[in-house]
Amino acid sequence: MRFVLKTSYNRDIDVFRDRVHFFWYFLLVLVMLIAPLFAGTYFQSQLTLLFISAIAGTGLMVLVGYTGLVSLGHAAFLLLGAYVHTLLLKYHIPFVVSLPLAAIACGVFGMIVGLAALRTTGVYLAIATLAFAMIVEQVIKNWKSLTGGNNGLKVSDPTIFGFDLQSDVRVFGLDSEVSIFYYVCFVILVLVLFLIVNLLRAPTGRSFIAVRDSEISAQAMGVNLTAAKIRSFSLSAALTGIAGGLMAHQIGHLFPDSFTIVDSIKLLMLVVVGGLGSVHGVIFGAIFLILLPEAISVLKGWLPQAMVYRGGLEPLIFGSILILFLVFEPFGIYGRWQKILLYFNQFPLYRKKTFKRQRSFLRTERVH
Repeated sequence: MRFVLKTSYNRDIDVFRDRVHFFWYFLLVLVMLIAPLFAGTYFQSQLTLLFISAIAGTGLMVLVGYTGLVSLGHAAFLLLGAYVHTLLLKYHIPFVVSLPLAAIACGVFGMIVGLAALRTTGVYLAIATLAFAMIVEQVIKNWKSLTGGNNGLKVSDPTIFGFDLQSDVRVFGLDSEVSIFYYVCFVILVLVLFLIVNLLRAPTGRSFIAVRDSEISAQAMGVNLTAAKIRSFSLSAALTGIAGGLMAHQIGHLFPDSFTIVDSIKLLMLVVVGGLGSVHGVIFGAIFLILLPEAISVLKGWLPQAMVYRGGLEPLIFGSILILFLVFEPFGIYGRWQKILLYFNQFPLYRKKTFKRQRSFLRTERVH
């Protein structure tokens, strides 16, 4: 068992708990940087998709995990971010400018949704965000002069100073080629995670958590509920818009139904399965979300053909997994991982009752 000796109050808000903590994260970043040198094209594309999913999951985590506001229409911000970014590229706006502008546009729309949803909570808020997603899809579908309607919109290649980011380059004479876009997505993910970790240490992030725990208590402590909810919606939408802009390059050709309610459910499952109120849970959830389709494709080989070709198998599995985690492991994969670490830290002096789920009087315990 390892103990951390705190010698000042500032240690409570440090990004890294100690040098060992910092070492493991540094090692993880190093592995991610050199992984493309020894991996094939398919593995790089899957890791890139994982990074983009984690960025989108971080956006939804701000809203659901830290502010306690449920959204079933976050696919709309993916769609908006993708289309705004693609249209800006079409009119020769540089990649480094178009992506932040797409995030700002999504943030403005998120602010509008936040204003409209101030008086709704729970299932009513979920329905309101779902209605917003349907409106966005219909507007994109019918605004043919700008978006191309059902014919879709071709996504231009991302370039910086004339260099194509989706091109592969050979490094150190190795046989495998490295995708520059992989590193772009990885750097953006690291910056987004660093932003959220620091946000949670600031008054703004603490106000989000206070609103989630108890709106009455937060208001009594001087938290402006309206401002906190609008900021949360705006930040969540902006981060999801960044993921949408990056995802557009992975898809290559956009359509009004490129991101649907199924994608919203997948994002919600990402944050719930990974671990609500946890930045680590975003990564765990993204890994789970990327590996699950591969597992389903393997499972189809063992199921009767009538069940496989009938359709609806994937949404059924997604919904079942979401329900099972909500019932049996509400803290998600990261919560289970924490229990495993605690078991080995206390072994052989652990107590059986330590791992029994007990009533939580404050949801603040879910912040990791």
